[in-house]
Amino acid sequence: MKKLCCEFLLILSLALPAATSPEYSIQAVRYASAEDEVAGLVMGAPKGEKINIAMVVWLIRGGGHNILFDSGYHRDTFLKYFPSTEYLRPDEAVKLAGVQPAEITDIVISHAHWDHLGGIDLFPKATVWIQKEEFRYYTGDAWQPGGNHGGIDPEDVQQLVKLNTEGRLRLVDGDNVEIFPGIRVYTGGRHTYASQYLRLAGNPPFVLASDNCYLYRNLAEHKASATFSEADQAANIKNQARMIELAGSAERVVPGHDMLQFQKFPTQGRVAKIR
Repeated sequence: MKKLCCEFLLILSLALPAATSPEYSIQAVRYASAEDEVAGLVMGAPKGEKINIAMVVWLIRGGGHNILFDSGYHRDTFLKYFPSTEYLRPDEAVKLAGVQPAEITDIVISHAHWDHLGGIDLFPKATVWIQKEEFRYYTGDAWQPGGNHGGIDPEDVQQLVKLNTEGRLRLVDGDNVEIFPGIRVYTGGRHTYASQYLRLAGNPPFVLASDNCYLYRNLAEHKASATFSEADQAANIKNQARMIELAGSAERVVPGHDMLQFQKFPTQGRVAKIR
């Protein structure tokens, strides 16, 4: 009898379709623009060459989730420090993609710099995901003698700690970790202490690089992002190659600040439909 039951279960499992991850939609939402030096983004680029960059959050929908990859910024400190044009607070910008701020279920933070972490308090119901080592370093060692907290806003760090005490923080432990069905995070290149990027499975797959790759030009010229330390430039180039492999094509790696993503993909106003 036991053998017959086992055989029946085996036949049933073969007859059922295999579990698949949701087919997530992906949209890039531009909340501001700014002028920058290409040499500050692409290692070895000519001095004096300017480029208009996009300040972006990416909206991912599927499987009952409305996920933001990065959260932008809104504090007066950086509104004054970083001159931008067409600024729209990130919680207002996502409304243009048809989602209310309170409907954002999750925010995956690529890294702790102010323009990527600074909007986590604008989305009142979101659970925030960040690398465990990124959280540990920037809530501790970074502020000790010899630490490095360049580009990190103390108020953002306080918000991270607050979210943790409220049970709304999830710490991702390392490389190649699935955080939602079909969505995996990868580390490498150390844009910050433990930055991460996303791969979304599907037909076709995409990689959202954030600042682990600033521009399509980085990929085309095999050049490290210029903000990486000399010791980490080789690792950054290696991870750009890994992104291309994970996506199956350089055309499906979406850089963090390239305005071209709003030309390559169908765009209405500030919102580009990547998939």
